[in-house]
Amino acid sequence: MPALIARYFGAREADYEIRLTEYAGHAVELARTAAAEGFAIVAAVGGDGTVNEVGRGLLGTETALGIIPQGSGNGLARHLKVPLGLSAALRQLAAPTFSRMDVGVINGHEFFCTAGLGFDAHVSQHFAMAGSRGLSTYLQVTLREYRRYCSVPVVATLDGQEISTDCYVLAFANASQYGNNAYIAPRADLRDGLLDVCLIDALPAMRAFRVSLAMALGNLPQSKAAEYFRVPRGRVVAEAPIGFHVDGDYLGHATEFDVALLPLALAVAV
Repeated sequence: MPALIARYFGAREADYEIRLTEYAGHAVELARTAAAEGFAIVAAVGGDGTVNEVGRGLLGTETALGIIPQGSGNGLARHLKVPLGLSAALRQLAAPTFSRMDVGVINGHEFFCTAGLGFDAHVSQHFAMAGSRGLSTYLQVTLREYRRYCSVPVVATLDGQEISTDCYVLAFANASQYGNNAYIAPRADLRDGLLDVCLIDALPAMRAFRVSLAMALGNLPQSKAAEYFRVPRGRVVAEAPIGFHVDGDYLGHATEFDVALLPLALAVAV
């Protein structure tokens, strides 16, 4: 990796540094420090969890987030069309285009790709304990936990509209996919000032098959297997504690959730 970085940035006589994280949350501190030192871009080398930390460190600054995707899902990188190959991603980052993107917030936790309640958070919790990463492990955990998980009754207020429903999955999507081209909200736009909300109230076997196929094909809204809303904010009150995640990282259980959007709050270099 350092040799490749030197190839793409050393030849341009760019002022760059490589800084390694040492613990969870360290990338937030490193990004914040780099922004204060005047760096134009801080590039996260990793998956959506690392991207989330770097992005949080850059909020409130003019320093742009770059991504060198090295994770198992790479949801935000895929949405931004960052090449997944290391050399291609570095080549693009060496001559970037700058823009800005919206940022979501759930219970005070910023997210850049997706946040969600229910089964996807439950899978994230158990995936983190699986001992190995990768798509095959994620699929194994998903299939195992599908037989165990039950929906939770909730009251969701989405931009003033109150909905009483069972919640198997309630996803707030800033970007279009979870990662690995699993499109939970294929119409999501990072710059429209709105979150695409996907509600699945139950997931019996036939609907689970339809949802899985539609997510892979990118046509879940047309499949009628899920309900969609587009809102700038929302509030959810659950009958029992329900798990939630941000950008694929499980954060815990709660019964009340406040969700909002910060329009164009983060600079990005792609």
